[in-house]
Amino acid sequence: MAYDEGLAHRLGDALGALPGVTAKKMFGGIAFLWNGNLLVGVMGDDLIARVGPDAQEDALAQPGARVFDFTGRPMKGWVIVDGGVVSEDEALDDWIARCRDFVEALPPK
Repeated sequence: MAYDEGLAHRLGDALGALPGVTAKKMFGGIAFLWNGNLLVGVMGDDLIARVGPDAQEDALAQPGARVFDFTGRPMKGWVIVDGGVVSEDEALDDWIARCRDFVEALPPK
């Protein structure tokens, strides 16, 4: 499955100054890990956002967000955001910030 390389590039640019960020192919797309923990990614044309279980309900209330059920089983603390919703840098930055709020509290892997 191909993924939106433009969105992947924008994520890479937005995360470029954050120490400990690496990119890895997964979910048929690309994921960005922070200190070994998945932070955000791209699957198809959409954004994968790891917001954490406590923030999932609020995240799902946002436009274009839906449950991440890649395997047919919903993943707690993860959402998929329609790529059109994050076409503007401000919206993408907002989603990255949501994910950073959760992932920065995790221990490095």
